[in-house]
Amino acid sequence: MAEELLWSQHGQPFHSRRIPEASVRLSRSIALCAAALLTSALTGPAAAAGGDRCDRQERVRVPGAALQRSACLDDLTTSGLAGTPYTDLADQAGLTARETRNPSGVAGLQIDGYFPDDSSTNTTHGWRHDAQFVIRLPDRWNGGLVVTGAPGTRKQYATDTAISDRVLAQGYAYAATDKGNSGPDFYRDGTRPGDAVAEWNRRTTQLTLAAKRVVAERYGRAPRRTYMTGISNGGYLTRWQLEHHPELYDGGVDWEGALWTVEGPGLLTSLPVAVARILGSARDEDLYAAGYPRGSEFLWPYHERAYWGVTQKIYRAEFDPSYDAACPGPSAGSTAEQILAPCPSDAAYDYAARPASVRRAVARVALTGRIGRPLITLHGDLDVLLPKATDSDVYARMVRESGRGPLHRFYTVQGGTHVDGLYDSFPDRLRPILPCYRAAFDALTAWVERGERPPADRTVGRPAGGDVVDSCALAGQAADR
Repeated sequence: MAEELLWSQHGQPFHSRRIPEASVRLSRSIALCAAALLTSALTGPAAAAGGDRCDRQERVRVPGAALQRSACLDDLTTSGLAGTPYTDLADQAGLTARETRNPSGVAGLQIDGYFPDDSSTNTTHGWRHDAQFVIRLPDRWNGGLVVTGAPGTRKQYATDTAISDRVLAQGYAYAATDKGNSGPDFYRDGTRPGDAVAEWNRRTTQLTLAAKRVVAERYGRAPRRTYMTGISNGGYLTRWQLEHHPELYDGGVDWEGALWTVEGPGLLTSLPVAVARILGSARDEDLYAAGYPRGSEFLWPYHERAYWGVTQKIYRAEFDPSYDAACPGPSAGSTAEQILAPCPSDAAYDYAARPASVRRAVARVALTGRIGRPLITLHGDLDVLLPKATDSDVYARMVRESGRGPLHRFYTVQGGTHVDGLYDSFPDRLRPILPCYRAAFDALTAWVERGERPPADRTVGRPAGGDVVDSCALAGQAADR
């Protein structure tokens, strides 16, 4: 006898009951045949005949998944997947510079699916179901696994160009999660303040455990090394995982992770001043005092339009919904203009003066600096969404004060800002962080696997010449901090 949850074609539960084991096996066989037919219809020419390597793809099961679909593909990179259901270029928009060059031609198995969840902010594949994931298993495996979570409020394919392509080409298996909720209304997920962000951490742990099992099924042995990494909110997840579940990982690379601390600083202490500037009630000096870097003024108009207002209001709604129940209310907006518009009340938001209940909500997801595995942090010195002075500078100090300094390296990227796509608009003032991220990932693996200690904390200078889009020497063009 076996306990089995029956699912409708839309992934919603009909009911749960005990079913004889023979019936379970028959149901699974039928489901696998249906999944194979559906996969064939979805893949079309992208899923070329792979011979023996594709024969048993349906036997690779994701533990705990409510639904999964497998596809044997000639190319798991964005070059091969563009225009297919297996990536989403729109969700990657702005994260990388236009001239970024990525590897391609990595054959293997892709598994898309979702874990049981009761929210539906992610509409990818028409599933309208959260806790979606993607797992990619290259035919030529190097024994490692890389796990990440979506940056911002994006979804599981967001870092395909920035992270997945290169690690797949290096031979790593890859797994990414939508964090359990996405989009500007993510704060509506859950019943208590902080629930949505707390789920991000839980879903990342869930995917890591499942991906390790999947790798073992596919290749016949568990991953030799597992690395956690991510951008922005994905960087936050990397910090949190290495603090709370170091047993699952061998190390991580944190690309400008968001900082949550009970007493501040953080988003809710720096962004209100930026909102006040949007509304005309803050001076340049006020932003400098709040941690925004001098020399970044040319980036402020874009962030006024695209980032500051929406970011403050949706994260304040997540942790402090009682501050202004009317804004953003049940939705951040139905049009781009409504979503990006700030809440006027946020210009006067004072995190330190808010009730203790707000700090308790933040405490549920707060960082401590007590990492248990090697971690490399990168942050651009022209980041004006998560200013380095109130984020990674603080986190590096937290790591040192917790006695974990030997496990940490912190590189400031001169001319780097929060999203590399802005390099395309300001090539004379900015440089992409992605090349330095790739160099940092290689430095991490050398540190973990060969004991080669990375360079000391430093500012990585903008090279005087050469290709800033595809090259970065962490040990060169630098001034020690």
